[in-house]
Amino acid sequence: MKKLLTIAGSDSIGGAGIEADLKTFCALGVYGMCVITAVTAQNTVGVFDVREMDADIIKKQIDCVFDDTEVDAVKIGMVSSQEIIDAIASSLKRWNPKNVVLDPVMISKSGYYLLKKDAIDALKKKLLPMADIITPNIPEACELTGMNIEGIEDMKEAAKKIVDMGVKAVVVKGGHSVENATDVFYDGNEFLSLPQERIDTKNTHGTGCTYSSAIASYLGRGLSLKDAVINAKSYITEAIKNSLEIGKGVGPVGHLVDLYMKAGIDYED
Repeated sequence: MKKLLTIAGSDSIGGAGIEADLKTFCALGVYGMCVITAVTAQNTVGVFDVREMDADIIKKQIDCVFDDTEVDAVKIGMVSSQEIIDAIASSLKRWNPKNVVLDPVMISKSGYYLLKKDAIDALKKKLLPMADIITPNIPEACELTGMNIEGIEDMKEAAKKIVDMGVKAVVVKGGHSVENATDVFYDGNEFLSLPQERIDTKNTHGTGCTYSSAIASYLGRGLSLKDAVINAKSYITEAIKNSLEIGKGVGPVGHLVDLYMKAGIDYED
């Protein structure tokens, strides 16, 4: 059993953050462990408040996990402040983990800033170079590069700029594109377009967390960066196709669709 660690915030509605990561790990056959960076008060309608963990307890959580067991991959999600970024970077430098996936969570779908603007430079300088792959959506890629991204060629140019910042590879996600939801993968040598027609659903809560966790899961299981992204794209596509009509707003994707079906859940109801 491969063992994965997610370092991220908690989502009280259970569709994103730590909760989405652990469900994804379970779905893809790896054992999930977690370090909580923040507790959010949120639901399918929006994020209403955030309470950050202090840097010391975040560092102690990370150290406890690595001191006790081998970690096959690490996914980093919500890291809302420079102090939290410093704590994570310090601990990861000590333990030097393999297969690090960074999801640069910046703004929630409801417009709540989950990464303080004064912490963006710290994320770029301290966490990004530690990552094997980073998974920004288009708004996040715009923030990281200063570009205005409108189409595939812009996504490729942004990918080049992000790899030049020190990360091994990047997948710029196309969910916010006005065109089809095509993602662009780049590892410094080759581009790979991952086309996907836009799925007709509003229920996409936790998509980015789930996608990055799936990439980490496949890396932990021994796949290459490119193959991990390809397999993760297939997984997130099925999760969106089988999303759940939960709550009054944007419902979650179906992280555990196979288990739900085995339990007798009828998606046609």
